Amino acid sequence: MRPTDPTGLSSLDGMVMRSLQTGRIRHWIMRDAAGREMPTLLQESVVVNNPGAMRDAALLGLGVALVAMPDVLSALDKGDLVRLVPRWYADAGAISVYYASRTLLPAKTRAFVDWVSDAFKAQRLAERFAGGFGQAASPGPA
Repeated sequence: MRPTDPTGLSSLDGMVMRSLQTGRIRHWIMRDAAGREMPTLLQESVVVNNPGAMRDAALLGLGVALVAMPDVLSALDKGDLVRLVPRWYADAGAISVYYASRTLLPAKTRAFVDWVSDAFKAQRLAERFAGGFGQAASPGPA
């Protein structure tokens, strides 16, 4: 039976991220659309320091992971991973493109910004990366 909120994740084998800077395990607070918050306490069965390693470990079936949507979107689209608590999310922050100035913006910078913007629109990435989709993933159906 799949968990319905973040507390249900604590009974599953979990993968957690260790900060390279501090050596500490990163803990997450998940929120729902109503603004309720719950800590996500995963069993520390696997400890990694790289989101790609966490995704790959989840694909191998080693446990559940809390990872950013960009790191797992293709695996979710293919059904290789599934969201376990899709009505809950952990906010990892905004996705931004920074550049020096709008005045005298180089054509290649403008082209890149336009390309990123068009990709987000065409692939509905802003909607798909939105917190309401949740980020806890586990192996998908075989």
